[in-house]
Amino acid sequence: MKRATIVCTASILGATFFTAQCRERPTWNSNWDHREASSFCKPGTPDEVVATKQSKVRRKLFLIRHGQYVHEPTDEKRVLTELGRKQAECTGNRLAELGVKYSDVIISTMTRARETGDIILEQIPHVLEEGHTITRTDILVEGSPIEAIPRIRFKPDQYEFEDGPRIEAAFRRFFHRAHFEQTTPSHEVIVCHANVIRYFVCRATQNPPEGWLRMSLANGSITEVVIEPNGQVYVMGVGDKGHLPADMITFN
Repeated sequence: MKRATIVCTASILGATFFTAQCRERPTWNSNWDHREASSFCKPGTPDEVVATKQSKVRRKLFLIRHGQYVHEPTDEKRVLTELGRKQAECTGNRLAELGVKYSDVIISTMTRARETGDIILEQIPHVLEEGHTITRTDILVEGSPIEAIPRIRFKPDQYEFEDGPRIEAAFRRFFHRAHFEQTTPSHEVIVCHANVIRYFVCRATQNPPEGWLRMSLANGSITEVVIEPNGQVYVMGVGDKGHLPADMITFN
């Protein structure tokens, strides 16, 4: 009986300590993207004018990790394996099955991401047929965004020093609530790399970005992020690979 009392007391003390710790943490920054309505107006602007600058619709981002690729010294030789091409096709089919219209497709310029993006575009042909924006950009190439905690493997600091600002710039470019002039919800596809996606998820949810290496993403997986008009962010799934047969799941 005494033991049960001790356990109960310890549990209560633990819960109290946990609650106190939580209260000390920063609250959610609702203007994390600097796109709240007031951000577009000078101080003293009438409230009715400020209200017109309010975002009205949600954005949904589908972050795709490239398919399995051949490990070679140079990027141009790091092409998709046959399995990697099949993974990309399955991912494209999954995006098509969702039955939504994708307004933009953004693709890293690294070979494995370019090939993955091209295969996905074949499965969602309306993007090309309707003249939607397809962007291929170096800002999304793979890299080391920030020193991971815990640091699982050693990498010289120069990589994070060089890659970090670029990957952060990519986050600021692509992650934000819809512009106040946008009137219909958007669904956008970003084809890039595991490190980049993991960092994006940490930043979007306002969790410590140093935790990016605590997640693992399969080749061809889908990470879905929703950004609401009020700036709230929801992660609907991280590294979803349910569309891939078991014998097609890889992580390299």
